[in-house]
Parts: sequence; C-alpha cells; structure tokens
Amino acid sequence: MSDYGGSQAHIMTIQYCFPEDNSSCRKEVRTGTGNIFLFTLLSFISVCTVFLNLLVIISISHFKQLHTPTNLLILSLAVADLLVGLILMPVNIMGLIDTCWYLGNMACAAVLLINFFSLAASLCSMMLIAVDRYIAVNDPLSYSTKLTVCKTTIFITFEWTFCLLYAFIFLYFNDNLHPSQNMNRCHGECVMYIKYQWMIVDLIVMFVTPCSIILILYSFIFNVAKQQAIAVRSVLNTTSNTQRTKVSISSETKAAKTLGIVVCVYLFCWIPSYVSNLLVENISSLSLVWNVFGWIAYINSSMNPLIYAIFYPWFRASVKYILTCRMLQSSSSRFNLFV
Repeated sequence: MSDYGGSQAHIMTIQYCFPEDNSSCRKEVRTGTGNIFLFTLLSFISVCTVFLNLLVIISISHFKQLHTPTNLLILSLAVADLLVGLILMPVNIMGLIDTCWYLGNMACAAVLLINFFSLAASLCSMMLIAVDRYIAVNDPLSYSTKLTVCKTTIFITFEWTFCLLYAFIFLYFNDNLHPSQNMNRCHGECVMYIKYQWMIVDLIVMFVTPCSIILILYSFIFNVAKQQAIAVRSVLNTTSNTQRTKVSISSETKAAKTLGIVVCVYLFCWIPSYVSNLLVENISSLSLVWNVFGWIAYINSSMNPLIYAIFYPWFRASVKYILTCRMLQSSSSRFNLFV
C-alpha cells in the first residue's frame, strides 16, 4: 500500500471490517504524520467548500436585489458544489482514512448517486449560464422579457430532473445500485465500477457535448460583445439611450468574462480525470489515480465562489452583511448591494 503522506514512515494496522463475517473486507487504517497532514488538508478544503458555497446560496436567496435569472443559475451551481463539499468530500476522506464501509449497500448506492448527480448538475448549470449570457449579450435590450425568473426556475427544475435520471441510469447499467448486482468483492466495501463503454458514453454526454456548447456560446458572446462595442463607439450622437446600451453591453461582457473563467477552471480540473479514465479498461474508485484526479475535480467546487468573490462586488458586499450579522435586520433583504 502506497504512503499518501510522502517519505515519512508509514504505519498501517490491518484488521477486518466485520470480524464475525467470513466475507468481510480487510480493514486498512492509515496513520502517520504525513497521512494526518493530508487528511487535515482535505478536511479544510471540504469545510471551505461548504462555507463558501453557503455564502453564495444565502446571498442570492436572501437579498431580493440578487433575484435575477443569472444569479438563480449561479445559485443552482452553488447548490451542486455544496453537495460535493458536504457529502462527497467527507465520504472520500473517510475512505482514505479507513477503507471499510459501515453504512450498508443502500447508503453506498445513495452516495454514488449523489456523486454523479451533483457533478452532472454542476456542468449543466454552467451550460445554462452560457445560454443566459449569450441571450444577454446578443440582445441586451429585450433580455429581461426573453428570460424571466419564472422561466429560469423551470429550466433549473428540468436540469436537475435530467441529471438525477441520468445518474440513476448510468449507475444502474454499471451494476452499482442493485445489491444483488453490486460488484463489491467483500462485505464492508463501497466501490464504484464503471465499464469502459459507459465511460465513453459519460465522456460524450456529460463532458464533450455540454463543454462544446459552452465554448461555442462563449465564442459567440465575446464576438458579439466586441462588435457591439465597436458599433457603440462609432455612434456620434451620444443620446441617453445609446449610453444606457453601452453600459449594459459593458456590464454583460464583464459578467460573461467572469463566468468564462469559471468554465476554464472547470475544464482545467476535469480534463485530467477524463483523460486518465479513458486509459483504463474498467474504472474503479479504489485506484490511486481515481482519488488523485478525483480530488482535483472536487476542488473545482471550491474555486467557483472564490472567483465570485474576486470579480463580483455584490458578492463581497453580501458576505460583509452576512458575516457582520446585519442580514438579521428586518429590512436587510432590500439592502442595496451595488452602491
């Protein structure tokens, strides 16, 4: 067993998960200074992921000024990222510390379902954000009538329903859901296995297709924004309407650039995972490669709120109100965050 902690001495005790059961898995508990440091670091990342995404969720949910179609999509993304930090990261950390699974097949299947569901919902939210930004930049004057809060809520509902259905079908056909078909080798193991053909399906359905749509839309967004900026500068008659259009285009372009960074970070975190998985015929979550690149992918859920904090003044303002408890005031939901 490799030492995750580096060159320091590795101490491992081997027992059985369920000593009274002849089919029990061997229990491997990783200790040592290096491992303790690693687990502490990963736990810190998990706590930060939960805390930062909660700030995004509370901000958009509480302050009425933030109840816009774009922010609802950001809220959807933050909820998906919250599931990663709240459930997937802690479960993965526990699996690194103690290889035994004590919660049974149903809990194992639920965790695997949440894993695929939340990660799929994260990418689909980004795709909807790209569609939203394309409409906003392509036709900023009629954007508010084309995409309303009500319509956005419906789109998000369809998105999460599709992701849940996809995750269920994917895991079912990989024999990860039904206890009688589960490929666990012994009692006390919760392992995800993915057949190679389904890895190709997942690559196409949940990576190549949505990412291609996102990249194509963002290429259109920046091209249209550039053309509109040139058109505005060429207008000699600077009326108030023209000025408002110019401000609107500038605002939408800045938002598109910010969310474009979110997409680039996503691709940077997820491409290594998909590339490495394609090199193996049948993928198992027990592998070291799975864990290393899996954590790189998980960290993407921590990066999104940090990007908002850097580029969105409204997020910094809302966080200040939340951390200073001013949001507890009766009229706090109507605070102006764009001062």
